Amino acid sequence: MTSACPQRYLQPKHTTQEVTPLLLIPAIDLQNGEAVRLTKGDFAQKTVYSADPAALALRFVQMGVKVLHIVDLDGAKEGETANTQTIRKIRQSVKISLQVGGGIRTAETVALYLEEISIDRIILGTAAAQNLGFVRECISRYTPKRIVVGVDCRNGRVATGGWLNDSGIDCFQFIEDVKKAGVRYIVVTDIVRDGKLTSPNWPLYEKINGINVIVSGGVANESDIEKAAPYYGVIVGKAFYEGKLDLEKCMKKE
Repeated sequence: MTSACPQRYLQPKHTTQEVTPLLLIPAIDLQNGEAVRLTKGDFAQKTVYSADPAALALRFVQMGVKVLHIVDLDGAKEGETANTQTIRKIRQSVKISLQVGGGIRTAETVALYLEEISIDRIILGTAAAQNLGFVRECISRYTPKRIVVGVDCRNGRVATGGWLNDSGIDCFQFIEDVKKAGVRYIVVTDIVRDGKLTSPNWPLYEKINGINVIVSGGVANESDIEKAAPYYGVIVGKAFYEGKLDLEKCMKKE
């Protein structure tokens, strides 16, 4: 049974800088060239949803999706661009905006995605936690609109290396630091809720101000999307893949 969505979500925008309709952003997580979902970032708890991620991306376009969130899980774990060819194929298949993360930790990899493959935005997670100077360099070269920082939280601290490592960095302090570095967009994920369909950690998001926040982790139904309205965007993953959320109805305009 799916849950239908209202045609449009308008945002009071009390926590972000830009006044736009809420962006509904489907996620395509890649492992070994397939679209998969993990539970709480656990590589041992994997479900394969598509052997053809490019075809899946086209399906989202047909639903009216404007932005896709793509994560190279192998890259996040190993620190290398393991699924580059799959991402390249997705880019060649669709013309909508793509934001890509996972294993982007060098200037060469940033250039590969933003210049060669023409990805619209990249997400820096581990690289940002380890070196904010690198983030500043990327913003200076490519503008703030193309650089997103992933804030992956577990028990109040930032996780790195494909969510396998505890950096010891306080999540809220990290957010303040990335704001000072000139970052305008962050994807904030409560790892404990990711893939659990238990709703996002709303108290976590309510504490964040002055930056464009993309909600990630735990989205389960229409109610969660309605609650995400004050923010810049919301990532939808398992709720769609498991048939809990009718994304096509969510994407319909007035």
